Amino acid sequence: MHKPIAITMGDPGGIGPEIVLKCYLKSQDRPEFHKLMQGTFIVGDILHLERAKRSLGDQGASRLCLKQISNIQDAQLEEFSKHSANGCVNVPVLSVNTQTHIETQIAQDKTDSQNENALAPIAQVSAQAGQIAAANILWGARAALRGEVGALVTAPINKQSLNSAGITFPGHTEMLQFAAAEHLGVSADQVPVRMMLVNSELRVVLVSIHLSLRAAIEQVTQDNIIQTVKITHSSLLKLLGRSPRIAVAGLNPHSGEGGLMGAEELEIIAPALERAQTMQAEMNLSGPFAPDTVFMQAREGAFDVVIAMYHDQGLIPIKYMGLDQGVNVTLGLPMIRTSPDHGTAYEIAGQGIADPASMWASVELARTLVG
Repeated sequence: MHKPIAITMGDPGGIGPEIVLKCYLKSQDRPEFHKLMQGTFIVGDILHLERAKRSLGDQGASRLCLKQISNIQDAQLEEFSKHSANGCVNVPVLSVNTQTHIETQIAQDKTDSQNENALAPIAQVSAQAGQIAAANILWGARAALRGEVGALVTAPINKQSLNSAGITFPGHTEMLQFAAAEHLGVSADQVPVRMMLVNSELRVVLVSIHLSLRAAIEQVTQDNIIQTVKITHSSLLKLLGRSPRIAVAGLNPHSGEGGLMGAEELEIIAPALERAQTMQAEMNLSGPFAPDTVFMQAREGAFDVVIAMYHDQGLIPIKYMGLDQGVNVTLGLPMIRTSPDHGTAYEIAGQGIADPASMWASVELARTLVG
């Protein structure tokens, strides 16, 4: 049996708990869906998940049986490989925050009302939500780095809630980088990571991630581009089983138009690609291309992946094609991590209407990468 996959519930005040539970609901529909969720478990707590379950309405809530487990191995017990006799989907939940260790079931409405006061508020930035989300992520990352789980799938978090909790990481990627460096006993800059966004038609890797535009432009250096190219090549070589066709976007409109609209392509990007090609002759590397057309070329099949110079340059094409498709994969880590390509959606949190498609795609891709 494959190692289990850990799924964090994300920000407890956002749509994360809901879309994770909806993946387990979907597993009841067909045998192949059920097989995908076998050996997975939620890193979270019963209270917040019970609240999310109630938001699904009587029909959805009645089909989910949340089961507290005490260790990773319990997620692979036989009882979680099949549905209960009453047709309920067994959902293993492992609590890692001692404040949220509770009984498996909440039996009475009175108890529900009392416990609601202890929960992170729905659809609001809160330090409590940030603390819970960070604790779950770091626990899952460390379990994956130790080889105890085959992959980590993370539900959305809110960066403001992290900040309110005194957690200075701007997002998942940086937190996972820290955990990997800690595990390896090195500094974070010795574990270079990159964000890759994937949907059914396009892959995009970013040179820089969560920075202001001004700071991101300063990160367009030869060394950063070469590092991104090398991480992209080695990661997709494993995924595709062949050398990936890598296209690199320019920074400026029309890729600088021969220096008329900026010199970065001539002075930084093109020389970086030449150096990278010299270092690894087997790489299939092209560019720099005009940013407004290269994503279209990749979508039509000319390239396997596009390297974008900064966050929005790469994410706008992916997200325009549909938030329900996108999956975020962290490249460069000594572990597998995927995540939906959307946020906590506070505007619809707690209403039971969030679309779990990107979460489902994240679990599917994690399962594929585990092999």
